[in-house]
Amino acid sequence: MMTQPIRKTRNPEQTRSDLLRAAYTEILESGFQAASLERILANTSVSKGALYHHFSTKRDLGLAVIEEVIAPQLATRWFAPFTEHDDPLASLQRILEEKIKMADESVIRYGCPLNNLIQEMSPLDEGFRHGLQQILDRWVEVMASALADGQLARKVRADVEPEEVALFIVAAIEGCVGLGKNAQSVEAYQRCLRQLQLYVKSLAA
Repeated sequence: MMTQPIRKTRNPEQTRSDLLRAAYTEILESGFQAASLERILANTSVSKGALYHHFSTKRDLGLAVIEEVIAPQLATRWFAPFTEHDDPLASLQRILEEKIKMADESVIRYGCPLNNLIQEMSPLDEGFRHGLQQILDRWVEVMASALADGQLARKVRADVEPEEVALFIVAAIEGCVGLGKNAQSVEAYQRCLRQLQLYVKSLAA
């Protein structure tokens, strides 16, 4: 009895997911401009033809990483906790404390993928700048909304300007990562976040 050859079932969604995951890692480690499509393919079971079926250019792949990998990661880590509790300051303090406790050498080695691309690509490519700005705008929007709700619940001081404070906190978080990365010091990153915790505490009603 002859055995029929096994045909691999094509799964376009899985192929796209594999490419995005490998591209994210490559961009995080090497930066976008130095990222290698050959290394990305080597870390997947995807052919070059399949790569170009999903993404016409390396730029398209990079933009998809921003929209489909970095943005959802940020939403999970920074947005979702604000929907789980009615005290935005307590939620923010928990996030910061987790970041401090979980900080390791990868923080200062790789930094923040969002901030890395802002520094590298925003001055060079308007599409990248726009995609990255959308993430920042959404981050500020979510935090500002949570702070405003906190004011209504009398958890946040009435004199706090939610949007301005949210903008400052986002900038401070990204600054702490950049400071730690440039200093090559986990301790510097943690110290910076602890000062931010003190500032957040001062916002309480």
